[in-house]
Amino acid sequence: MSPEDLRDLCLAFNASVEDFPFNPETSVFKVLGKMFALSSLDGRPLTVNLKYDPDDAIRLRGEYPGLVVPGWHMNKRHWNTVTADGGLPDRVVRELVEDSYDLVVAGLPRAERLRLDRP
Repeated sequence: MSPEDLRDLCLAFNASVEDFPFNPETSVFKVLGKMFALSSLDGRPLTVNLKYDPDDAIRLRGEYPGLVVPGWHMNKRHWNTVTADGGLPDRVVRELVEDSYDLVVAGLPRAERLRLDRP
C-alpha cells in the first residue's frame, strides 16, 4: 500500500479528517475528534498505528508476527503498529484500518453515532 492509498483509505470513512496535532510529518486520522489511525506517511517502511480491543491487539500480533507489533509510542494494550507497505496484502491492511475506525465509532456517544448514520 502506498502512502497516498493509506491516506485515501483513512479519509474515505464517514466524518473522518486528517489532523497534525503532534508535528507536520505525522498524520492523525480522527472521527468526530477521536483518533483511529496515526502514520508518518513519509516513513520507510510505511507504518500505521491502529486501535484495537486488547484481546484483538494480541491476537493480531500473533497472526502477523513482525508486521503487526505493539503500538510505537502508544498504549500497547490498545494500539498496534502495522507495516502497511510490506508483507501484508492491501486487503488485510484495509480490514485492519476499518476495524480500528469501527472500534472508535462504537465508543462514541449514541447521539454522535446516530449523526454518522445520517446522509
